[in-house]
Amino acid sequence: MQISTFLAPENALVDVEASDKARLLTELSARAARSLSLEHEQVSQEILRREELGSTGVGGGAAIPHARIPGLASPFGILARLRKPIDFDAIDGKRVDVVFLLLLPASSTGYHLKVLAAVARALRNEPVLSALRHAEDAAGLYAAITSAT
Repeated sequence: MQISTFLAPENALVDVEASDKARLLTELSARAARSLSLEHEQVSQEILRREELGSTGVGGGAAIPHARIPGLASPFGILARLRKPIDFDAIDGKRVDVVFLLLLPASSTGYHLKVLAAVARALRNEPVLSALRHAEDAAGLYAAITSAT
């Protein structure tokens, strides 16, 4: 599974400012909605609703907030490296500084599960996570995540 099939270079963001998890998720959702010509409220509500079920902080300072979006034709991602880590209620209690927002079509298929698994594998890979944290710019961030698959 190639992450580049659902993450465009312009959606790799460095030095993102975020004061808290809710604000970050709302801002990333708004960016995704604009890119996909969707209603911001719909995307934001679905992301926040999923987060209420349990934190998507997967450990090691990474999080994969995700949601199924009605009307979405294919997976869509935004990768953000935060300027300062924030509390994300992660499973290991660590603050998060690498976030991969993932939107999936509402219809559940094996392909969509593979998309989520590919992102999770990349963010659990310590050399990849280190490369993401040390990337000098957005191009380096994109290269680090797409080289993982």
